[in-house]
Amino acid sequence: MRLIYCCGVVLLLTLFSRVSHGGNILVFPIEGSHWVNMEVLLRALHSKGHNLTIVRNSKTWYVEENSTYYHSITVPVERSLGKEMITDLISTAIDFERGALPVTSFFNMAVGMMGTFIEVHRIVGEVVSAIFDDQELLRKLKDSNFDLVLTDPCWGHGIILAKYLNLPLVYDVRWLITREAHFSLAPSPLSYIPITGTGNTDKMTFLQRVKNVMMYLIAQTQHHIMVSQTYQKLCEKYLGPNSDFNELSLSADLWLMRVDFVFEYPRPTVPNFVYMGGFQCTPAKALPQQLEDFVQSSGEHGVILMSMGSFVSALPADMTNEIAAAFAKLPQKVIWRHKGDRPANLGNNTLLVDWMPQNDLLGHPKMKLFIAHGGTNGVQEALYHGIPVVGIPLFFDQYDNLLRLKERGGAQILELSTVDKDNNFLKAVEEVLNDPSYRMNMQRLSRLHRDQPMKPLDNALFWMEFVMRHKGAAHLRTESYRMPWYSYYSVDVGLFLFGVFLLVLTTVFILMRCLYRKVCKPKVKQE
Repeated sequence: MRLIYCCGVVLLLTLFSRVSHGGNILVFPIEGSHWVNMEVLLRALHSKGHNLTIVRNSKTWYVEENSTYYHSITVPVERSLGKEMITDLISTAIDFERGALPVTSFFNMAVGMMGTFIEVHRIVGEVVSAIFDDQELLRKLKDSNFDLVLTDPCWGHGIILAKYLNLPLVYDVRWLITREAHFSLAPSPLSYIPITGTGNTDKMTFLQRVKNVMMYLIAQTQHHIMVSQTYQKLCEKYLGPNSDFNELSLSADLWLMRVDFVFEYPRPTVPNFVYMGGFQCTPAKALPQQLEDFVQSSGEHGVILMSMGSFVSALPADMTNEIAAAFAKLPQKVIWRHKGDRPANLGNNTLLVDWMPQNDLLGHPKMKLFIAHGGTNGVQEALYHGIPVVGIPLFFDQYDNLLRLKERGGAQILELSTVDKDNNFLKAVEEVLNDPSYRMNMQRLSRLHRDQPMKPLDNALFWMEFVMRHKGAAHLRTESYRMPWYSYYSVDVGLFLFGVFLLVLTTVFILMRCLYRKVCKPKVKQE
């Protein structure tokens, strides 16, 4: 009896210790694939005893109100970023890439897209306004004694609220509004660090470097327009006229970067950037029995997996038919995430699904090839499991993600404009399947990625808990973000030194001239 009593006391003390040391975290997520990978981080935080509170808008289409691992605060809004808008943008981009739209139409779309992106951030701003206009909600947030704010800075709402609540700020980050996060804070020489969207590698010719600089200037301009038209106005309204959103966004305590240097090109970084590329990847779990039976039926030929991401349910019908016909010629079995009309020429070896456990399929021993759009999540899962890729990039950073694999010998890239012409799709698939170097290179990258002293997810959790324990991580934060550009690039120092040089040069010239007149002119007169 005494032993049972002692065990009970130990158990209670253990549980009490777990609860008492758990942090209280306020989370501002965003939609789409960004939420998909943030959810992995949140579940891990919950499993370690931390209390999570999610701030979501009433029209969200990813973040559920009720959950077993977080509490939610729902902010009522009239507008939200909808699937229809995203679908229309993607369809238009695909039509242009395939040559179905003239250049003038695309130019009009590109100009209009800038307005669309500004409108998207204004919609996010309405969430901020709704929070600040609700005094009861503000009081609740203040009284909850949160330890930190976790947000994805691709949207700026969490940044403003973290400053208002005076809480340490942690980013789950790849993008900061419109630019890749490294370019916001880390030293970024444009001579060998490619801008996302250029299609450049870290080995650039002169013309590629010209393109790189121009794209950088365009990205900086876009970022300035986005911020000035949306978040800066909110900062001045709710935080005071002297508030600077750019400074707030760069002052985060910790940046959890969703890349690592097996995937990313080597580059300078800063101490509060913590790399957790592939943190969402896990060893494969058992497949549902129906899928397992289909995979096992492939025999020695193995399986091909195709998915174009969460936003693209189906490609254009003629392209889909060409891909289906190519699959029918292969000895491999194919699992294809496809929600459109069933292709007329679909082979018996192809299984269409609405959803699939992508990570578990990629980790299956019979998986031979991944056909993907190049989103960060899918590319990193392929890298983790060592599966070669045939990429069909659509937009944003997808081409650049696939290019990093191609440069390392693990992928082939197909353009949308030619994927369904001259058997290009079938040729690319057969090349990657039949050339063992692709698989060997991806397996080598997988070994490099896994060979770390700490798993990426555990590393991220450690540093988040570090921030909570120490109420921030100011000692890791560079002060460069407070400097004006001319001080950061030492333009003022260069001008000062140039001025000193001119002054010294002028002084020496005047002294020599005076000396010449004094020494040489009398001799001329005597002669």
